[in-house]
Amino acid sequence: MEESNLTISIAHLYPELLNLYGDLGNIITLKKRCQWRNIKVEITNINMGDKIGKHDLFFIGGGQDKQQEDVAQELFSHKSELQSQRDDGAVFLGICGGYQLFGHYYQPHGKDKLQGISLMDAYTVAGKKRFIGNVTIKTDFLTPDTLVGFENHSGLTYLEGDTKPLGKSIVGYGNNGTDGFEGGRYKNVFGTYLHGSLLPKNPHFADYLIELALEKKYGEQIKLSKLDDKIETETHNSLIGKSY
Repeated sequence: MEESNLTISIAHLYPELLNLYGDLGNIITLKKRCQWRNIKVEITNINMGDKIGKHDLFFIGGGQDKQQEDVAQELFSHKSELQSQRDDGAVFLGICGGYQLFGHYYQPHGKDKLQGISLMDAYTVAGKKRFIGNVTIKTDFLTPDTLVGFENHSGLTYLEGDTKPLGKSIVGYGNNGTDGFEGGRYKNVFGTYLHGSLLPKNPHFADYLIELALEKKYGEQIKLSKLDDKIETETHNSLIGKSY
């Protein structure tokens, strides 16, 4: 299909509360990479009390425990609807606190458990050590196969069942500092601790998500045209293997 005939609908979940460490840059990247190809992009901010609606791609960023507490119950009220859209092929990207709420629960220190929406088979518990620094992971589904970013979290995430890691940690602590993996993915749901923001430094991942969302909408394989990513690629390559 001609790219100028394509439209994509993106939902930004709770941007007023979950917006740490440049996470808005992920939305900007998705928007610009569509616009540069003349793909029409519709971005809807979903705030507290809003209806979710049908979308092709959902994004949720990170926040501190207080913001997660504020969002968790609201997000949980949409659990069935979001699971249904997941099963229908919608794409989800969650960063840090948002990633944690994609699982079954997040257990903070000395507080009630925050129920997640179980988009993937995973859970998170608060750890005693804060993981901070640059991250490089190697994936088995992207070309090029590396992702780079910056982590800053104390939550320890554990994957179960059919949930696969986003990638193997080359630099950085990853999900929990022990199993050697970072992030999670199940169907078209992706979660990661990578801030910084993630997608500007990993344009190949941004395009992968856009293609998945378009394929979900139009029911056929979509291959995006090439963009001039010289600066983005140089930035990405300069960070591979660099520790903080």
